[in-house]
Amino acid sequence: MSGSPRRMRFVGVSTASSSIMKVFPLWSDILGLDAELVGLDIPLDAPPESYREAVATLQRDPACVGALVTTHKIALFDAARDMFDEVDEFAASVGEISSIALRDGRTLGAAKDPLTAGLSLEEVLDDDHFAGSAEVLCLGAGGAGTAIGWYLGQRTDAPARMTFVDVEPERLRHLREVLTAHAPQVELRTVTAADADVTAELAALPPRSLVVNATGLGKDRPGSPLPSTAAFPAKSVVWELNYRGPLEFLAQARAQQEERDLTVVDGWRYFIHGWSQVVAEVFDLTMESALVARLAEAAESVR
Repeated sequence: MSGSPRRMRFVGVSTASSSIMKVFPLWSDILGLDAELVGLDIPLDAPPESYREAVATLQRDPACVGALVTTHKIALFDAARDMFDEVDEFAASVGEISSIALRDGRTLGAAKDPLTAGLSLEEVLDDDHFAGSAEVLCLGAGGAGTAIGWYLGQRTDAPARMTFVDVEPERLRHLREVLTAHAPQVELRTVTAADADVTAELAALPPRSLVVNATGLGKDRPGSPLPSTAAFPAKSVVWELNYRGPLEFLAQARAQQEERDLTVVDGWRYFIHGWSQVVAEVFDLTMESALVARLAEAAESVR
């Protein structure tokens, strides 16, 4: 294999259109990886055999050192859990894999979302942000929403109450099961979108609360989980997990930013931390903050 680049795979649906395809070559140079990123596309609702074959493809390739998994994180775990020698605590708890590392003949699976969420939120939240009355309203209870709740629940200033709204009752049930075990000290409310009055939910939040759009609306599908008349709590932190697309939720927050003294954040740093942490895991690197800053600067140049 001498002289040949190492290979990292990107397991997704339409990987060629992702920003990371422009970013990764720059990161490879900065990190001295001599590596390439190659997409591995799997259609939505593929049969379990497709996910097992994807993992086997990685394992058979002597140049492959691992992969990042998006969209298919739960399906891949369900179909191929037995093909992994080890999975981390969060992956086992929520039943999803976002990072695959092939190391010393072993296949290691991890779910990096709580770490990614934490790194992103720590940039905008003080260590004692929730020490007062601030609460959390997270619109969306899928993998990202669950990871955010997991991170917030283990903070030393964990919020006293977190509310999650989702269109799928099963997602809310799964989130409640995971977070009740992980953060029993937090009052957890789960509300289906059909039963939720989101405008009233926002109005009931104390100042400085955290409001998150983890629904996916505003990225691949247009729209916002908030009606146009919804008002954010004063001095709240508003986090849109998306960084590309129509971003209607982000526009709503920015329109109220000055009047209501909001801290408004898009998903770009979440993207940076998500990819840099999986790259660190796959290539067995230490990702210090100064290095992440260099990688973020390089990514910004091709954004």
